[in-house]
Amino acid sequence: MPARQHRVTRGDDYRRIVRTGNRVGGATCIAHAVLHVREADAPDQPARFGFIISKAVGNAVTRNLVRRRMKFLVERGLNAGFAGADIVFRALPASAEAGFEGLERDVTRALGKVERMLAERDGQQDPAPAPGSRP
Repeated sequence: MPARQHRVTRGDDYRRIVRTGNRVGGATCIAHAVLHVREADAPDQPARFGFIISKAVGNAVTRNLVRRRMKFLVERGLNAGFAGADIVFRALPASAEAGFEGLERDVTRALGKVERMLAERDGQQDPAPAPGSRP
């Protein structure tokens, strides 16, 4: 589980990120979740993540399984040095039937897309590929 400094914990923060952030997702990017991304105030600020898993995903057991899998994958991204953004994952109902490999593929692809988006805004070169992503 990500450390407290890497979690979105307040409802106001969730609303701000979802309403004012950029959406990353859809059929071309990921099939199991939509990401709402808001750039952090400082690029060296630690990344924070939140998860919205609605009842449309399934019963409590299924929702918690999806949440635990996503948290594990986010932890990998944090260990790889991901920083500078607040991200809220909104799981889609398709995530209930997805295996770990499917979620892993989608989450790493989405985080890679977010890193490229942040690098473009900062005017930097392309960052290193996300762990587990394919060129």
